[in-house]
Amino acid sequence: MTIHGLNKTTLLDYPGHLAATIFTGGCNFRCPFCHNASLVRDPASQPTIPEEEIFSFLKKRRGILEGVCITGGEPTLAPDLADFVKKIKDLGLLVKLDSNGYKPDVLHALLKDDLLDCIAMDIKNAPARYGETVGIPDLDITPILRSVDLIRNSNIPFEFRTTLVKEFHSEEDVLAIGEWLRGVPAYFLQSFIDSHDILMPGCHAHDDKTVFRFRDLLIPMIPSVQVRGLSE
Repeated sequence: MTIHGLNKTTLLDYPGHLAATIFTGGCNFRCPFCHNASLVRDPASQPTIPEEEIFSFLKKRRGILEGVCITGGEPTLAPDLADFVKKIKDLGLLVKLDSNGYKPDVLHALLKDDLLDCIAMDIKNAPARYGETVGIPDLDITPILRSVDLIRNSNIPFEFRTTLVKEFHSEEDVLAIGEWLRGVPAYFLQSFIDSHDILMPGCHAHDDKTVFRFRDLLIPMIPSVQVRGLSE
């Protein structure tokens, strides 16, 4: 497994658990507002951490850490992801996977083998604007639809979340997402933040008032809509 980053302690990436976060490289999307552009565009140019070093750290932190969040880039592109997750599970740690959902067969296999304890999928936009939003205009969104259905029907905790970007998310788009996800137990909105490692600079955040207005529009369709990173 090629690993490009390790956050040794986080309370944010795996809500409710003290976790470490592992970053993989590469992605099958090219979202203009991606905040990990270096990992997406040219992962081979980024430093790597040997797998042995990762597991040495995890073994030392057993009894302190509760879980591991695997994020990216896009982790489902790694051919040895399942084996890597098994090794983490063998240490008695929980595993949360962050994914863009474009590899539903990988998600299905991980779920079938009980290798995941939690999954978070980024909902990039309403189906009609998905390709535009991920930087691939002719994108076939069938895999995305499959992953949403797969996750909704899984028996583990999950979350769907959208990063709101002024150039890509209008009120109409947000309402279309709500119709698509209608009835899911929880949905999270987060405002775009410029990390200064953006794939295509020039994106902007909605003002806070607009973000909370979008939340209120969604509540009739989704029982719990939460805004991360902002306070009313």
